[in-house]
Amino acid sequence: MEYFVLTKVSGAIMGPISLVLGWIMDMLFKFTDAFGIMNIGLSIILFTLVVKLLMFPMTIKQQKSSKLMAVMQPEIQAIQNKYKGRTDNDSMMKMNMETKAVYEKYGTSMTGGCLQLVIQLPIMLALYRVIYSIPAYVTPVKEHFMNVVYAITGASSAASLGEGAASSLMQFATDNNVVLTGMNAIGDLTGVTGQALADKMVDLLYKLNPEQWTALAGAFPDAASTITTNAEAIMHMNSFFGINLASNPFNGSFVPNIAWIIPVLAGLTQWYSSKLMMANQSTPQGDENNMGTQMMKQMNIIMPLMSVWFCFTFPAAIGVYWVASSVFMIIQQVIVNAYLNKMDLDELIRRNVEKANKKRAKKGLPPQKVNQNATATLKNMQVKAERAEASRAEKIERTKKQIEESTSYYNSDPKPGSMAAKANMVAKYNEKHNKK
Repeated sequence: MEYFVLTKVSGAIMGPISLVLGWIMDMLFKFTDAFGIMNIGLSIILFTLVVKLLMFPMTIKQQKSSKLMAVMQPEIQAIQNKYKGRTDNDSMMKMNMETKAVYEKYGTSMTGGCLQLVIQLPIMLALYRVIYSIPAYVTPVKEHFMNVVYAITGASSAASLGEGAASSLMQFATDNNVVLTGMNAIGDLTGVTGQALADKMVDLLYKLNPEQWTALAGAFPDAASTITTNAEAIMHMNSFFGINLASNPFNGSFVPNIAWIIPVLAGLTQWYSSKLMMANQSTPQGDENNMGTQMMKQMNIIMPLMSVWFCFTFPAAIGVYWVASSVFMIIQQVIVNAYLNKMDLDELIRRNVEKANKKRAKKGLPPQKVNQNATATLKNMQVKAERAEASRAEKIERTKKQIEESTSYYNSDPKPGSMAAKANMVAKYNEKHNKK
């Protein structure tokens, strides 16, 4: 039932978050049902939109942090270059102190950007958990699966399910190659009874593709009518533009099918979303050789390719979420970029410093001085870099001219390579240096 293999601690954190997100998903499904539309794909798209809107303030904050980091990077890099190759404790402490001073000047912290990601991570994991296990959270969907469970076991309620009630269904899964993996393997039913057993049976049934549903009706002839009726409703809810959301786009065959559109769209939309994000985080001086910049470029290629791979191997419902998430992210990023491009960075820094000072005041620490024009440091660094480059070019040109004059002087008159030329070169050398 689980999507990621997590520790008990992370599971305990994600549980309440999953319940909240699951409730949102349930409400959205019931909302569309009120208009006569019972479709999991549409619910996933609406669910993605709602979650993105709820997380938008956090996204803005993270993007501001990234924008500031891009401005700060030249100063931080200059400090790193200053202490490059110096690994003694004194130098490392000085480097850390100078780096911390840069962060304080801009009113941020060395963990500011990471904190946003740490907060978002359990939300994202819980979100995948909900989408991976739709029937566990969406009651109208679960009702159809429970009807099948009751028909197969002969039970009248989940509470009446005893240990071993799912043995026939487990045998069917083994005979029909139904994958039973997860955090807690669905196949491990030792000591499982009641509602817990019903949930595991629903998890198993949610993995069936249309052909396996047909086979299930044949394997349980006494429940065939109930299975067929509910399977039709389940497949209708799971069908999205002709794609079964419970099945993986890659079914073992390399013959393309319509479901392959989802992984392809997932990769393309995530690539473009990453490109827009990079446009916001690029440094003013456009340092293309910066190690961080190069790493980001590599990640912007690797991550979309990973999206394609995951969306091929996971249920199509995950892929629909992935595509919808990237599309909304693109729209969101366009808005964020337009907002940040108009923002006065000095004003942003001033506000950040004020917030930092309030936190310092609570700890009894003196306030940091607000730099009225912190971005001027970057401009000064650019001017110095330009002057250094101009000076270097001037030296190269002067050296080149001297070489040309010397070559012309020594190669005049006699035939090059002759004894006369060599003798003349020595004479001219002595003449030239005697004058000096």
